[in-house]
Amino acid sequence: MTIEARLDRYRTLFDLTGKTAVVLGAASGIGKASAEALAALGADVICADRDRDGVERTARELGARVKSQAHVTDASQREDIEALARAATAFAPRIDIAVTTPAVHVRKPFLDYTDEEYDRIADLNLKGVFFFLRAFGRIMREQRGGSLIATSSMRAMTLEPGLAIYGATKAGIIQLVRGLASELGPANVRVNAVVPSIVETALVAPLKARKDIFDKLAAHTVFNRWSEPSEVATAIAFLASDAASYVTGTAMMVDGGWTAIDGPPTGLTQTARD
Repeated sequence: MTIEARLDRYRTLFDLTGKTAVVLGAASGIGKASAEALAALGADVICADRDRDGVERTARELGARVKSQAHVTDASQREDIEALARAATAFAPRIDIAVTTPAVHVRKPFLDYTDEEYDRIADLNLKGVFFFLRAFGRIMREQRGGSLIATSSMRAMTLEPGLAIYGATKAGIIQLVRGLASELGPANVRVNAVVPSIVETALVAPLKARKDIFDKLAAHTVFNRWSEPSEVATAIAFLASDAASYVTGTAMMVDGGWTAIDGPPTGLTQTARD
């Protein structure tokens, strides 16, 4: 292979033209940005969300560039996920990429949690991801290839009071991804998670509204800012592409350095001796 051919090959590894993607959570936030990123790289996109107006808007916007379709789907309901999988296989003969992003949290002390609040979080954040990975993992195992991507959180690694249940579900997602990756590798199916820190989405809008909290959270990153949904979406697009052909079972940090440092950067220079 000539040097020109080798260089050209790197560009084509990121090209998703001719591929079909499913994005659950496509009405807003990381899901919407992911649908846009995948479409920008050439993929046809099946958009799903429980927000009918939002998901139809996303599909309509993408439809000017690629083939797109909208489905109203409750990410916590097995029947809805299975219906989405059937619709996806009717839309295209092959599903190359499947991404799930929805999540919810209740910020509340562990001992004050009700059973209903626990179930609400676990049913969407963990059981819903299980339903999604199972449904689309079966499709990809049968077709002998594909990329499954789930959204975890840096709260899987580091917590603050009031987020124990949310963090437990996000840690569980990473283990689901690792386990499924080990089982689907022989079928050439890759399974990965992205792990964002603080992203400007509707999920954390109440925190963003309070400047003191907004600034405090931003200071935990080495960039001293929150991330945009598009910055997580580009990591998802990488994992979806052939450029990530040897990447599976991983939790890709997209956290602005949050988990790499011990507390907010101070900007101070200091020498210490015993």
